[in-house]
Amino acid sequence: MVKPSHYRATRADVAREAGTSVAVVSYVVNNGPRPVAAATRERVIAAIKKTGYRPNNVARALASGMTKTYGLVVPNISNPFIASLAHALQQEALDNDMVMLLGDAGDCRQRERQLLNNMLSQQVNGLLYVSVDRRPYIDLLRASGTPFVLIDQIDASAHQVNVLWVDECEASRRVTAHLLSHGYQDIGIICGPLDRLNTQERLQGWRQALAEYQLAERPEWIISTPYTFAGGYQAAMRMIQQKSLPRALFATNEAQAIGCIRGLAQQGVRVPEDLALVCFNGTEQSAYHVPSLTTVRQPVRAIAKSALKMLAGWKNGTAVCEFSHHLVQGESCGCPTASNSEYGNETTNY
Repeated sequence: MVKPSHYRATRADVAREAGTSVAVVSYVVNNGPRPVAAATRERVIAAIKKTGYRPNNVARALASGMTKTYGLVVPNISNPFIASLAHALQQEALDNDMVMLLGDAGDCRQRERQLLNNMLSQQVNGLLYVSVDRRPYIDLLRASGTPFVLIDQIDASAHQVNVLWVDECEASRRVTAHLLSHGYQDIGIICGPLDRLNTQERLQGWRQALAEYQLAERPEWIISTPYTFAGGYQAAMRMIQQKSLPRALFATNEAQAIGCIRGLAQQGVRVPEDLALVCFNGTEQSAYHVPSLTTVRQPVRAIAKSALKMLAGWKNGTAVCEFSHHLVQGESCGCPTASNSEYGNETTNY
């Protein structure tokens, strides 16, 4: 009898093809609980390939309580840094034979909560979570009993959670200090929304660097805008309209920096000749932009490996893993030209 094209092979089909029982097929597919002779196992594997059988993961999950799925909730996947982090986490999950479900909150806390509830209803085996504004829904996750790891700069001991983080204040101070080492005196900042905690951390790092060089901040050069390409572009337009440009700028993420450079270029302002610039949370794009961007980077691959390891060995307690940032010098601050090969060597460290 010819089976219809939409027919899905079953374990019974595999058993008939291999000349064995359905139970033996199950032992091979699940790698237990009983051993199977090598020759029999080979026949079953060959039969699986011939019949096109695929295990029913839903049934397996119901039987074992394991969906082999993790959830990942992030603030906004259009952010280049968030995209690079999600990519690294996805690859690490696959390397550990897990599937990663992605939830994009679109910078909305209400949507973030909805995504968390949806992930939990899918019975994911664990959650990786970057909150929109460092106000994660910890009580919701803890009540579910689902293992979770926060990739966020929050007080782990106060909340008794598992956290991976980079000191954003120190990273911002360091890259701003590098900018100041060129001798610039008039320094501005393009930051995110002022009510966001990560904005406040990066703004504080900028201020610390100014204080180290005994420079006063000028309120008109503190420009708050979304963490987007458009936000950076709009910031450039606002500075041009003020007719008072700083000599140098710290952009608090890569997208803002790229958008700002575009806006400045349209007005004939050259980077770094007329206005030098550095940024936070650069990605591989920073090396290939013109000019290449001087930035601090987070070690996303190392973070991804540690996050999956922490999630797999999760305990309902407090565990903290802090990572150091990495300063990558580009052309945008006025440093000598850096080749892409030099950037490539830096990124292999991640």
